[in-house]
Amino acid sequence: MAHKITVLLVDDHALVRRGFRRMLEDDAEISVVGEASTGKEAVRLALELRPKVIVMDCAMPELSGIEATRKILEKFPEAEILMLSMHSEETLVGQALDAGARGYVLKNAMDLDLVNAVKSVAGGMTVLDPQVSRPENLRGERVGGLTPRELEILQHIVAGKSNKEIAAELNLSANTVAVHRANIMDTLGIHKTAELVVYAIRNGLVTLP
Repeated sequence: MAHKITVLLVDDHALVRRGFRRMLEDDAEISVVGEASTGKEAVRLALELRPKVIVMDCAMPELSGIEATRKILEKFPEAEILMLSMHSEETLVGQALDAGARGYVLKNAMDLDLVNAVKSVAGGMTVLDPQVSRPENLRGERVGGLTPRELEILQHIVAGKSNKEIAAELNLSANTVAVHRANIMDTLGIHKTAELVVYAIRNGLVTLP
């Protein structure tokens, strides 16, 4: 694949990083370009390697994941940061998202799907672990149950474009578009494209040319 999703792994435990690296590199669309074991190292490597996604441990020596996120995004705002944490408290989730993290998942979750979480944040989606409390400021973010990125993709689906065409237009992988399409259908409870188009137009979710 020409455009792989480049990832920087940040965790102070080498064993955890090794496990995550194996998980991510099993997917042909993802390439782990670096690893950091402290918050300071994370900031330095993020600016040096400029990865698409940074998988950031929340609790770290020298500089917390939240502080590191803030510092990275000040100088490299294009980075998408996925926060990994052992804690699900709403205040912590809120702090991470306020710092600019695009997602927050629990690293000890039995069903942690790191590959999909990385692809989702790379595609501009906000990813929150089902077990964490959704902070107040995020609850009104979805329009008609859909995120801004999903609405954008829905607009293209209504225009009759294939996943491949949408991917090329939005600079995403076709796989990411397929995930978004499935999420849109799940959220709206619709399972056929034709029905989806009718629903979107009828409910004003898209603007017609």
